[in-house]
Amino acid sequence: MKALIPCVLTGVAALLVVAQKPKVEEAPPGSAEKIAAALPAEPYAKPAAPRRVLVFSKTNGFRHASIATGKLCLTEMGRKTGAFEAVISDDLAEFEADRLSKYDAVCFLSTTMNVFAPHPNELKTMAEADKKAAFEKETRLKENLMKFVKSGRGFIGIHAATDTCYEWSEYGKMINGYFDGHPWTAGTQVSIKVEPGQEKHPLVAMFEGDNVDFKEEIYQLKDPYDSKAVHMLLRLDTEKSDMNVKGIKRTDGDFGVAWARHWEKGRVFYCSIGHNHDMYWHPKIVRHYLAGIQWALGDYKVDVGGKR
Repeated sequence: MKALIPCVLTGVAALLVVAQKPKVEEAPPGSAEKIAAALPAEPYAKPAAPRRVLVFSKTNGFRHASIATGKLCLTEMGRKTGAFEAVISDDLAEFEADRLSKYDAVCFLSTTMNVFAPHPNELKTMAEADKKAAFEKETRLKENLMKFVKSGRGFIGIHAATDTCYEWSEYGKMINGYFDGHPWTAGTQVSIKVEPGQEKHPLVAMFEGDNVDFKEEIYQLKDPYDSKAVHMLLRLDTEKSDMNVKGIKRTDGDFGVAWARHWEKGRVFYCSIGHNHDMYWHPKIVRHYLAGIQWALGDYKVDVGGKR
């Protein structure tokens, strides 16, 4: 399925149909107005050329209700600022080399599990020949995406993009780790801080060095997570967040929330914020996403350190 959300958002949230699920997904009433009010009017950098971002949200595991809100946010972000055009599609055909080449970046919006394979329930009923063909397609599309990024394009991961493709080790290395639970659940008050020393970095300058406090689901990550391998931008502030919640496995207090990195010639930006609907109309968070996306697109030319 492929669809473009209308450029002009109205007071009624757009209805979004997802290919692998027949039910209609809908952002909460009033989301469009809140998103429009939170977004800046101008981009952080003038695009060097018209930019297109594939916003992909296929899920073969848990599906977040906020995906619909995220789609609205990204579409309006691109339209209002002129930074990019968001193309909303869960069609795997978009990852065929000829179609993928038409994009400047790919955004995994709360994708889950192996998104390049048929749904596990579908696999149970498939003939062996069809399974073989599906695996060959999966392999080809994964190779296409990795070549796309390494060649100099962008990859953006939002929230559950780290709960994706556990079987694909190179993806895990590129995005810098895999989901290992969320001790801080959606209704938990947390405090997010700018990485010490990065207060004036353009990708987090909108926070003005201050923490942001809200209720949001915060991940902990497992290997190949390495906060020293990326340009860390945001972290959970363990001194101002509840560290007595259940499920904490890490003993080092290293709970990265957002970072950027080069991946050969490409650019990878990830932020785990985005479980709750209201994150997509939080003024500082949406500005952070805009800055990160424009960096991933190659237009916002700021330093994030060397290549991998």
